[in-house]
Amino acid sequence: MSHDTPSSISFHAAMPCHTGWSRLPEEVSRNIERALKEGKLPEVVPVVRETMERVSRTPVSIAVTGDSGNGMSSFINAVRIIGLEETLAPTGVVRTTQTRAGYSSSRFPNVVLWDLPGLGVTAQNMENYVDEMQFSQYDFFIIIASEQFSTNHMKLARIIQEMGKKFYVVWTKLDRDLSTSVLSDTRLLQTIRENIRKNLQKKGVHVPPIFLVSNFDPLLYDFPKLRDTLKIDLSNIRCSGPLDILSHFCEEIINDKVTSLKRRVAKESLKNSLGIKDADDLGQVLEAYHLLFGVNGESLRQVAKSMGKEVTEYMAIMKSQDLHTLCGRDWKLKSMTCLVTNVLLSPFWYIPFLGGPVIRFFRHMRCRRILELIAQDTKTILKKILEDSIIPT
Repeated sequence: MSHDTPSSISFHAAMPCHTGWSRLPEEVSRNIERALKEGKLPEVVPVVRETMERVSRTPVSIAVTGDSGNGMSSFINAVRIIGLEETLAPTGVVRTTQTRAGYSSSRFPNVVLWDLPGLGVTAQNMENYVDEMQFSQYDFFIIIASEQFSTNHMKLARIIQEMGKKFYVVWTKLDRDLSTSVLSDTRLLQTIRENIRKNLQKKGVHVPPIFLVSNFDPLLYDFPKLRDTLKIDLSNIRCSGPLDILSHFCEEIINDKVTSLKRRVAKESLKNSLGIKDADDLGQVLEAYHLLFGVNGESLRQVAKSMGKEVTEYMAIMKSQDLHTLCGRDWKLKSMTCLVTNVLLSPFWYIPFLGGPVIRFFRHMRCRRILELIAQDTKTILKKILEDSIIPT
């Protein structure tokens, strides 16, 4: 993003309509659906990674607001760590920001920090201020305070919370507070935090992250922590929606596949439907389902290589690594395969007419349970692939 001057950034042009999707792009959904239906899990990886790379470039707009004179513009300059080539937000002892202005920074690509006029610059009330500043268009908020945590700050926090959006409270000019206070540094910092927390709780606001900073020294106090936290939250803002949609879509495909396989097994023998020669050999059943879902050893090795991970990371989160592990981790399957169950079933081999259906029923019960567990493992691995595909801000 270029380092534009405030007047050259179009407010509406810079604001994204949203930071997520309401639905998957058609090409993405088509490619993922085909790969999962065919059990080609490694082919899901490049689709997901390319998608998350696009998501990581989604523009994010952050509104910096508070009472006039709290140091919003100085804070923006400090967050950006101004270089000679970048435009500074105008600051001063008197009220400086009269209209909103957007600033970008090479430190936070595809992010616009919006320096809003402080409350009190004009005579508008809170409702008019929120409408005029178009709060609904921002993805994230930073409430700046100094000297006191005022009624305006609490109202802003309440409004932002009701919008369902995340925000920080940043207390600026900490160096001045420390130089004039009779309290010890530790006690003063604790007092400021407690005051902000109590005031927010009185208004029924969930306490957000609170950072105490000096705009004149971005390396001291909470500034480094603020930047690190902001990077994480920017990734969450960009990725949480798309990840949820991708995860839900993948789960639907896997569920549909399970339903389809159960119908096939119910109508045909396992040998005819899945190529399993001996349906009583659960190890063979397990291997067949691994191949069908693409979570066999070779497939997972390809996935791990594409993700730059060790295959053991994917194997470790599977219940169905082998039959022994699977029976040990799932009490239902364990009860179906234990010695007592086998002893109880053995007489049915010798009962005409009744024995066959009973044996087949328990056989299908075991196979269906293995199917369900492998499907769950597939979902777990897909979730890890999605999470590992997030590109840090």
